[in-house]
Amino acid sequence: MSNYMYKTTAPAVVAAAIAWEAKRKEWDAQRAKLGQVFGGAASPMRSGNRSYVGGVKLSDSRELDVHWCRPDQYGYRALRSSAKPAKGTPKEARAAQVAEHERLLALWKEHCPASIDMDEAWEAIGLNPGALWMCGGVFFELEGVVYLNLGLRLEDGHENIEGAAEILGSEFEAARQLVLGQRQAA
Repeated sequence: MSNYMYKTTAPAVVAAAIAWEAKRKEWDAQRAKLGQVFGGAASPMRSGNRSYVGGVKLSDSRELDVHWCRPDQYGYRALRSSAKPAKGTPKEARAAQVAEHERLLALWKEHCPASIDMDEAWEAIGLNPGALWMCGGVFFELEGVVYLNLGLRLEDGHENIEGAAEILGSEFEAARQLVLGQRQAA
């Protein structure tokens, strides 16, 4: 598979990239807040171009199984849709577990961020997100320039991004390393 690198300074594309980065940062902050509420890191899950919270990293203690699914391979547990009391649990204890589960569900609904979809950003940049499903692509903004690494070639009459000029991989990688350095410093 080939990769094609581009850059553009078109105001609409730069604005779309900055807006996506702001949206992603806000979502990450809300995800971190959810983790604080439940006492563990909240999982950043992806499905295609959609990002969502799939669970919280909690102890794998069986005591939590009433309210939480068993941990996945990364240690994250998803909140059950309803309490699952163990067999033989007394009626009074079941009622308390159901009440506690309602409280947990209310907390989840209050603090869990809605999923975000990168397709909106790709459309604002000027690409049909469907064209990227088989080919893939990433973008980032650095000092008023949007850099793109796409698995498809921008051609006249097909996919087009305003002001995009093809660049060498070395230029893309140098910009990428600067952005990664800035993110680590923050």
